[in-house]
Amino acid sequence: MSDLTISVIMPAYNAAHLMERVLPPLMTMLQDGEIEEVLVVDDQSTDTTIEVAKNFGAKVMVTPQNGGPGAARNLASRQAVGDILWFVDSDVIAMPGGPALIKAAFADDKVGAAFGSYDDAPEGSWFSRYKNLLHRFHHQNAGAEASTWWAGCGAIRASTFAAVGGFDVETYRVPSIEDIELGYRIKAAGGAIRVIPEWQGKHLKRWSMKNAIFTDIFRRALPWSRLMIAREGLTNELNAGTSERIRALIAGVLVLSLFGNILGLVGIGATLLVFLVAILANWKLASFFWRSGGPGLALGAMAYHQLYYLYSAASYVWCLFEYHVLGIKNRLHVP
Repeated sequence: MSDLTISVIMPAYNAAHLMERVLPPLMTMLQDGEIEEVLVVDDQSTDTTIEVAKNFGAKVMVTPQNGGPGAARNLASRQAVGDILWFVDSDVIAMPGGPALIKAAFADDKVGAAFGSYDDAPEGSWFSRYKNLLHRFHHQNAGAEASTWWAGCGAIRASTFAAVGGFDVETYRVPSIEDIELGYRIKAAGGAIRVIPEWQGKHLKRWSMKNAIFTDIFRRALPWSRLMIAREGLTNELNAGTSERIRALIAGVLVLSLFGNILGLVGIGATLLVFLVAILANWKLASFFWRSGGPGLALGAMAYHQLYYLYSAASYVWCLFEYHVLGIKNRLHVP
């Protein structure tokens, strides 16, 4: 296990304001001999990302043109010296202990990739905390093995990454589900993907509802639905599992009952009953939000989460219509 070496790869675009928080923990790991190198790949930033990263002692590379994080990661992977490529987003603070957990996972030769989780103390507004805690909830409650992969704080064996061809930057020209799609190829090639809940990072991203809805629909739900329908079929893990689809159906019934109540077609008792069912169906998640941030966070999070279920399910239904009725079979590109 101790013979494995790790290269950290961090794609960065206009991330100078984040470097002072995300680089010091990694540089400490480098100084302590836990990792071999820290490669910051600047994707044609217009700020001082390059200078700040160099000042911290990171190795800096620059992409020939702005191509997104997938292209930046691919570029760095060809220069990295480690047996394991540890990908860390430029807005994620890597927590101590990560290298030991990575090496322990990859000591099993069957493991081709692994990923961790966000921590339990995100910063920002209640909505930012909701988004980051929701991500944590799914990863903390996932099984030990996955068929998809996550690049925010994930690692891939260098030989596996090279064998499957790295990130698909032609299909996914903007940050989207390029990590999920890569995970499918790793799994298809026979590599196991390990989920390590103890391996954590703090996500510094500040979410707004407008940004979240756009990202959830156009960068996640639609491309992931198209990928599943066209290639892989429905998965039963993380936030695409069977139980999640049932909860999405309940959310849809709840919204319909609310409209029915407004129009006088459904009594208030029926609407309250559906609302109670929705709460019970999401009890584990609601309890998680309550423990993490109290009743205010839990109430706001669960109210918004019903909307999340609605537009996520609608995205999947649209993709089914697109594929089976309109005959659009290969709409996988995300421009």
